[in-house]
Amino acid sequence: MENYQRLAEAFVGLADTLVDDYDAIELSQQLIDNSMSLLPISAAGLLVGDLKGELQVIASSSEETRLLELLQVEADLGPCLLAYRTGEQVLVGDLRDDPQRWPEFAERALAYNYRSVCALPLRLRDDRVGALNLFRDEVGTLVPVDLAVAQALADVATIGILHHRILTHSDLINQQLQTALNTRVVIEQAKGVVAERGHVDMEEAFAMLRSHARRSHQRLAEVAQAVVDHSDTAAILGK
Repeated sequence: MENYQRLAEAFVGLADTLVDDYDAIELSQQLIDNSMSLLPISAAGLLVGDLKGELQVIASSSEETRLLELLQVEADLGPCLLAYRTGEQVLVGDLRDDPQRWPEFAERALAYNYRSVCALPLRLRDDRVGALNLFRDEVGTLVPVDLAVAQALADVATIGILHHRILTHSDLINQQLQTALNTRVVIEQAKGVVAERGHVDMEEAFAMLRSHARRSHQRLAEVAQAVVDHSDTAAILGK
C-alpha cells in the first residue's frame, strides 16, 4: 500500500508542475527525483532535445551523472542517444559484456561504479522529446514492474511537454525548452559559486539553490541568475 501511495504522490507531483506558469526545469528535476525515490537505481539523468533536435543535459541526480550525460552528447554515442533516436528502450544488464559498443561511456560509468543502465525514451507515438537514463551499481536491468513504473513517469513528463506544445501552437513551449536548456548553464555557474562560498560539493550546492527557491517562492532560474549576478548568498547558505 505504501508503494502505491508513493507512486500516486509522484504522479500528482508531476501533474502539479503542469500549470499555466510551466517550468520545464522543475518538471525535469521532479522526474529525476521521482525516479530516484521509487526505483532501485543509483543515479538518473535526463537529456532533452533542443530546437534543432540535439540532446542537452537538463537534469541529473548527481554531478557524476551529469558528466556521464555530457560525455554521451559530446561523443554523439551512448544508450540515452540511442533511446532518443529510436524511440525504444535500451537495456544494458552489464556494461562489461560489450565495452566496445560505447567505449568511453562504459569506461566512465564503470569508473563511477555503475554496472548497468536502462535508457528510456520520452516519447508519445512518433513524437520524441528526450531520454531518461537510469543507472544501477549492480548487474541486471530493472525488473518488468519497475521498468513499467519508470516508463510511465517518463511518459507523463512527455505528455506534459507535448500538451503545452499543442496549447501554445508549439512556439512557446519550444522557446521554454530552449530557455530551460540555456538556463541550465546559469544554474551550473550558480552551483559553482555556492559550492565555493559554502565549502560544499556541487550536489549539495544544487540542493541549497533548489531549497531556497522553494522557500522564497522563486523560480530556480531566478535564484541562480541572482547568484551569478553577485547577489548575497547568505540565505541560500543558511547563514
